[in-house]
Amino acid sequence: MADLDAAAPGVSVLHQLNACNRRLAHMLDNLRSASDAEAALRAVAADVIHAVEANADIAIAAVLLNQIAGSYAVRHCIETAVLVAVLARRLGKSGADIQTVAAAALTMNVGMLGHQDSFQDKHTPLSGEEQAIVRRHPEDSATLLQCAGVQDQAWISCVLLHHENDDGSGYPAGLARPEVTLDAKLLSLADRYCALVSARNYRRSMLPDAALRKLRDDRASPVDPGLLDLFRDELGDYPPGCLVRLHGGDIGVVSTRGAGAGTAQVVCLRDAAGMAVPAGARSLPATAIAAALSEDDADIRFSMKQVWGPQAGL
Repeated sequence: MADLDAAAPGVSVLHQLNACNRRLAHMLDNLRSASDAEAALRAVAADVIHAVEANADIAIAAVLLNQIAGSYAVRHCIETAVLVAVLARRLGKSGADIQTVAAAALTMNVGMLGHQDSFQDKHTPLSGEEQAIVRRHPEDSATLLQCAGVQDQAWISCVLLHHENDDGSGYPAGLARPEVTLDAKLLSLADRYCALVSARNYRRSMLPDAALRKLRDDRASPVDPGLLDLFRDELGDYPPGCLVRLHGGDIGVVSTRGAGAGTAQVVCLRDAAGMAVPAGARSLPATAIAAALSEDDADIRFSMKQVWGPQAGL
């Protein structure tokens, strides 16, 4: 696992990510009238990356615990950028390349920004017209970014290709390997995972281990298996922020990714008898975790600062 947790120990990662979310919301709302937006959007991407570098575990936990405030359409882009930054560093990408892919994550859906929240409020299938909006949003987003002054072709390409698949089953153009770039596949994987583990108005969030299985087993829209293996190795079945029940009956939250596969630190918050316990981290093998839990099933209330300290404060 890449060491992303050594920088800026006094910075509140949660505060940074929420500030980025507010700035991004304002920029995306006004993008159609912009002509030189690239530098400002890159600055937001840089700040998301800085937050991840300050403490990647807190940044990942903020995604799992839905601690980035605001509309789903914008916070989903911030959450995707967080995971892109973690995984791109693991792939050994340069700082400039990481910033480009993070910027693509922040802007991947701008072409349907005005529709996204209304789509997620629906309790019925999307209409044919709405499905067409979804299928053309990579092209619409790329066009809008170019009109707003984004000239980086790697960024534009990543946005344009992030719903294409190696086997040609994606959209909007049905492109296949080798035309689908690694950056686009990385963005697609982070996008889909975040969509699964984030709560929506019409459904509960999917548990992280179930989300990984769904991505692995998806034959209709297959994921690059090597990239998925790396994703799982970096985040784990139970990433930071995942609520868990231990085999002894204790309830806690994963606080830190392990130093190796199959290990993690868990902060226990309630014992098997249902009594609150002082927060304390224990390094545990993955076999000590009986199951991931939803917030409703865990039925525990805590602040991120209680578990991760001042870096997780607002």
